[in-house]
Amino acid sequence: MIETQALGKRYGDLVAVDGISFKVEPGQVLGFLGPNGAGKSTTMKMVAGFLAPTSGSAKVCGFDVESDSLLARRMVGYLPEGAPSYGEMSVRQFLGFIADVRELPAAVRGKRLDDVIGRLNLEGVLEQPIETLSKGFKRRVGLAQAILHDPKVLILDEPTDGLDPNQKHEVRSLINAMARDKTIIVSTHVLEEVHAVCNRAIIIARGRVLADATPAELEARSRYHQAVSMTARDANAAREALARVVDVAAIEVDAQDGRITAFPKPGKQIFAAVNEVLKERNVAVREIALEGGRLDEVFRSITQAAPAKEVRP
Repeated sequence: MIETQALGKRYGDLVAVDGISFKVEPGQVLGFLGPNGAGKSTTMKMVAGFLAPTSGSAKVCGFDVESDSLLARRMVGYLPEGAPSYGEMSVRQFLGFIADVRELPAAVRGKRLDDVIGRLNLEGVLEQPIETLSKGFKRRVGLAQAILHDPKVLILDEPTDGLDPNQKHEVRSLINAMARDKTIIVSTHVLEEVHAVCNRAIIIARGRVLADATPAELEARSRYHQAVSMTARDANAAREALARVVDVAAIEVDAQDGRITAFPKPGKQIFAAVNEVLKERNVAVREIALEGGRLDEVFRSITQAAPAKEVRP
């Protein structure tokens, strides 16, 4: 559904996107992750047909975004960063305008408008000028225009930016529901969003792809993967007990909350042994958990270790 080959974008000597290649299949929700300035938005703009690439190619549903630009863009629903729109229009006028631009047939126009207005809970602001809306409602209007023509591909740049926790939940539920029959790319810097909606994640930095895996596979790279964390009434007793477990490689105590973490030796699992030794030594534990891995730690280690981007002649 989406395919890029060595996709690149330069601005003079600045290499914003440096030969990115990936494919996204139907039913996948791809999380596009990276620090500010990594090239996420630039890549999404090129795939959406909003920005011409300097090199390489991108296809949407088999249509090249340059040579078959109009056909490719008809397949795409695009929510740009910041959800730009026409502020002087009311929400109803703006969505009607988008329906005209998308050439929605009269037979489905009313149904599609009613559907997106209901999904995004826009009934109460339909007659209100967009410029007077809160940031969260502007984002909802942006999402409504992106899905109005029921596209096969959705490209969403920070879709929950500016939304409160309830609104974030609603939008994430909407993305999950649409993922059944669409291909979706979600750019985000909120790592919890990866768990909430994505079944695959790409991490980029300095315009290059550094990792491409499922969230679980990325978490498995974390030093916290299979670690055991706990809070105990007597931290010293807990540490002494943990030191007796043969496969424990290290023990750390969080200076802020006193949480104790035992790290396993490579390839080892220590949860059962830790439980056993705590019981044997009568160490009272308030809470104990097996760590799956921490995506934020993996993200930092991958992006901070990225080499400096070269400027090619």
